[in-house]
Amino acid sequence: MSSLCFLSHGLTHMGLVRRRNEDAFLDRPELGLWAIADGMGGHAEGDYASARIVAALDAPGAIKPPGELGQFIDAAIGHLSEVDAELRARASRLGPLAVIASTVVILFAHAEEFAVLWAGDSRAYRWRNGEFRRLTVDHSHVQELVAAGFLPAEAAAGHPQSHIVTQAIGAGRLEFGILREALVAGDRFLLCSDGLTNMVRDADIAREIAAAPPRIAAERLQDRVLAGGAVDNFTILIVAIEPAA
Repeated sequence: MSSLCFLSHGLTHMGLVRRRNEDAFLDRPELGLWAIADGMGGHAEGDYASARIVAALDAPGAIKPPGELGQFIDAAIGHLSEVDAELRARASRLGPLAVIASTVVILFAHAEEFAVLWAGDSRAYRWRNGEFRRLTVDHSHVQELVAAGFLPAEAAAGHPQSHIVTQAIGAGRLEFGILREALVAGDRFLLCSDGLTNMVRDADIAREIAAAPPRIAAERLQDRVLAGGAVDNFTILIVAIEPAA
């Protein structure tokens, strides 16, 4: 039996510029399962794509408490692959250039281990013992430029092609990033869409996560995004790892 328990809170907001919210999230602490999907802006039915991802992961029996964390990962990849095929088929009926797609980032926690699975540029972070670390690497054109040495990392956020993702559910390559590590009591995780990270500095995000329980921290981060103009949809999902009573 795990000696850890999970406390989480999520919220999503249309922002102050967009006319609809194409983000969706899943908050299932009893399963050790959390996810965010960000429908790709400018494409047809981005809200449909993100909703389909969350519905597939949240369907009854879709993701069962595993005997081993790898079972979580395999089940999620299977369901996301089915959604990918569905979205591509739906887009093909709209025309040869149509795209219906979404990013996804998922956090699994089981026993005393966690895994992060992602495709696209929605992110996962961990705060541990004063260190705030990004766990995911964006699947984006700009990140590929940085990795190849053609663009300094500090220039990535403001790059005019920062919105172009290379891997997603329904578009690009169907490949996933996967990270597995041990859980530690006191860990705090953040899953978010780029509507947060494009508006709030990592240092300010870390400060809010470290200072308050998940609900309060999420609401404070929401306030920061809104105060900055909230030019995009944004979703914030914070998970605290606590010692079991």
